[in-house]
This record gives sequence, structure tokens and C-alpha cells, in this order.
Amino acid sequence: MAPFAFGGNVFGWTADERRSFELLDAFVDAGFNLIDTADVYSRWVPGRRGGESEAILGRWLRERGRRKEVVLATKVGMDAGPQGAGLSRRHILDAVDGSLARLGIDSIDLYQSHEDDPKVPIQETLSTYEELLKAGKIRAIGASNFTAARLVESLEVARREGLPRYECLQPRYNLMDRSGFEDDLATVCQRHDLGVITYSSLASGFLSGKYRSKDDLGKSPRGARAEARLTDRGRAILAALDETAAECSAAPSTVALAWLISRPGVSAAIASATSLPQLEELTAAADLRLSPAAIERLDRASR
Repeated sequence: MAPFAFGGNVFGWTADERRSFELLDAFVDAGFNLIDTADVYSRWVPGRRGGESEAILGRWLRERGRRKEVVLATKVGMDAGPQGAGLSRRHILDAVDGSLARLGIDSIDLYQSHEDDPKVPIQETLSTYEELLKAGKIRAIGASNFTAARLVESLEVARREGLPRYECLQPRYNLMDRSGFEDDLATVCQRHDLGVITYSSLASGFLSGKYRSKDDLGKSPRGARAEARLTDRGRAILAALDETAAECSAAPSTVALAWLISRPGVSAAIASATSLPQLEELTAAADLRLSPAAIERLDRASR
């Protein structure tokens, strides 16, 4: 699996179907294979029900015939409206069939708990995943947005009950958002040999350098998310990215992803693009090796 993963949250949102197909073609043609989506994408858009991203990805797979070239990851558990929410046996069994139908495939490579569900016993969730693994509907399971304590508890239940365990974690992690992962989750993942697939790897586009003042927030539908990052620390990180990018003759987004990919334990970084030039900047991170001085500069600015 290559160290860069395509984030499917843009399919059916900021990238229409035609553009999504172009991006997916270019992504796979460049030698990458991990595509991450979720059953709720893009329910936050007015008039959308969720499942649009999976449906577009499914149509691309069918038209292009490239199923064997990609690793497909999707998620279950967040509020899907009338379709339900959570990690109960009933909801997971309904949700996985919906995802398989939209994707038009027989088996999901990585099925992830999108967020923790403290109302449902961990054993119920993991035993449901065991059913799906035995049925061949999924091939591996992962977790996202779990606290360190709940992730450890889930791993312990799996060990004690002989149930399948989460093999990877998908945390929010980037130069702006470090403590949530580094304070304790990183240690848990290392101790239990879990893969780490980061999301929000560019801090909702902030680390691309697109948003440097409040006047820039209207540049994209995600711009409002960047306002809280326009702090002294945020500007220091952008300055460090700019300096490093100039040294490397690379884009700030390329540098930000290269820093993330270089972090201990990180298996892949998820990022999304809505244009081919953006995608080229992201894929270039897989080949960019930052100098120790550059890494120290970025570490110092983002501590």
C-alpha cells in the first residue's frame, strides 16, 4: 500500500462525477491504490442523503474495470439519517449491504468503525465484524476517532474473547493537529502494531497555504473551517512550510504530507483533491524526502 491515500469525501461534493472519474484515473495511473470513503459522504451537503461518494466510486469501478488495482476502505457508524447510526449488530449488517451495493463489489478491503459507540457493547460490534469476515463481505477492520482508552479496551476484548481486532486506526493528524494523536494514541498503535492512516492530513486545506487571511476563506466550501487556524501558531506553520517548500522546489501541501508520511508509525496519509494539479502536488509527497533540518523546522513551528 502506497503512503498516500485518496480521500473520497469530495466525490459528489466539491468534485462532480466527471471530475471524480478523472481524479481516480490519475491517482491509480500514478501507482497509488488506497481509496478511503464512508457511507455518510456527503450527507452534510444540503439535499444529499449520504452514500453519494460510494455510489460515484462504484460507477467508476464498474466503468473502468479497475477493482483489482485498488484497496477500498469505507466506514460505518456515523449518523446516516433514516438509515440509522452506531455500531450495533443490526445497523452494521444493514450498512455493510448498503455500502457493497453502492460500491458494486462483493467484499470491502477495510471496513472501519467511523466513531466509537459507547452505547453498544464492544463484543457485539466485534462479533458482528467476525460474521462479516467469515461471510467474505469484509477483509479487515479498523477504527477511527477512538480515544486511546476505548481503543485499548476494544483490543483487550478482542484478545480475551477471541474476536477479530482492529488492525489500524484512522486519527485526525497533521502539522496543526498533533496532540490528539501524539499524546497517547501513537503509543497505543506502536505497542499493538496497528497501522495508522491519517485523515484531515492537510487540516481541511489550511496547510496548502490557500487560507492566509479571513479574505481567503471564501475560496472553497471548506474555507470556513480554516478560520480557527488563523492564529500565530498557524501562521508560523505556514511560514515554515513556505521556507521548506522553497528549498525543495515543492508546494506547501507536498511538504506537509511528506512530513506526515515521515512520522513514526504512519502507514498512509489521506488527502483529497478537486483538480489534477492539486492531485499532482499530493502524490509528489510520496517521493519527497525532507532533510533533518527541514523536519526540525516544521516540528518546532508546530509544537
